[in-house]
Amino acid sequence: MERRATFRSPLLPWLLVLPQLLIIFVFFYWPTGEAFLWGFTLEQPWGGGRTWVGMQNFLELVTSPQYWNSVRVSIVYAVGTSVVAIGISLVLALFIDREIKGSKPWRIAMIWPYAVAAPAIGMIFRFVFDARAGIFSVLNQMMPGSWDPTLNPAHAMGMLILAGSWQLVSYNFVFFLAGLQSIPKSLTEAAAMDGAGPVRRMRDIQIPLLAPTFFFLLVINLTDSFTNSFGLVDIMTQGGPARGTEIMVYKIYADGFKGLDYSGAAAQSIILMILVVLLTIIQFRFVERKMHYR
Repeated sequence: MERRATFRSPLLPWLLVLPQLLIIFVFFYWPTGEAFLWGFTLEQPWGGGRTWVGMQNFLELVTSPQYWNSVRVSIVYAVGTSVVAIGISLVLALFIDREIKGSKPWRIAMIWPYAVAAPAIGMIFRFVFDARAGIFSVLNQMMPGSWDPTLNPAHAMGMLILAGSWQLVSYNFVFFLAGLQSIPKSLTEAAAMDGAGPVRRMRDIQIPLLAPTFFFLLVINLTDSFTNSFGLVDIMTQGGPARGTEIMVYKIYADGFKGLDYSGAAAQSIILMILVVLLTIIQFRFVERKMHYR
């Protein structure tokens, strides 16, 4: 017989969840509501009222070459970061999953990078890829002008993708390793008895059975790249050079806090939020339901 928790007072459950409801309202629903209001109005930079303009802010965005440039840059960054991070973490998980002496400490070490804050990662990678110091200064001495992320947008984007991938590798690694350990050992042992080598077992058994994990991480990585990359961009490139790394989330900050265009920044945040919601819907409606095995 199933028992359910009951409360003598109908007010007590609401009092218990009230702190969480207040946090959600103050830090999510209230800012979201303000963003929707600002997106359809013209906010004065220094206060003094607002004017209803309807879809004007959104029409200006869709006709702005700079905004479409930020969309293109965001897609390049998100896809590049997701592909590199998922690829590296999958390889690491496949090797760590093998029972090798001393592999357990490596499993713990692989998780640590995810605890490092994005600004700290950005500062580290900015010095590592500095064209005037370290290994890249030697490269520029051998081939002058071959590497300079402060002047070349492609170099800056490559540096940014590597930093973002390094941050996500540990997160992906945990899920891939859990997925590998959930595969029945009898499958790989039977394949080994039939003469299949480690590479063949990875290709024909382990990687196909990781398809649900793969698509889940693909959506999560894309969403994270679109929304949680501000710290890296602000520390490493500040959207430059020549707007070559000005992703959507950084353009919202630049237009709102530097350009004082609160209405335009709010409209951009609404579009970005809709994009994240669509990715989430794709994850729960299509990927999570259809990627399974019987």
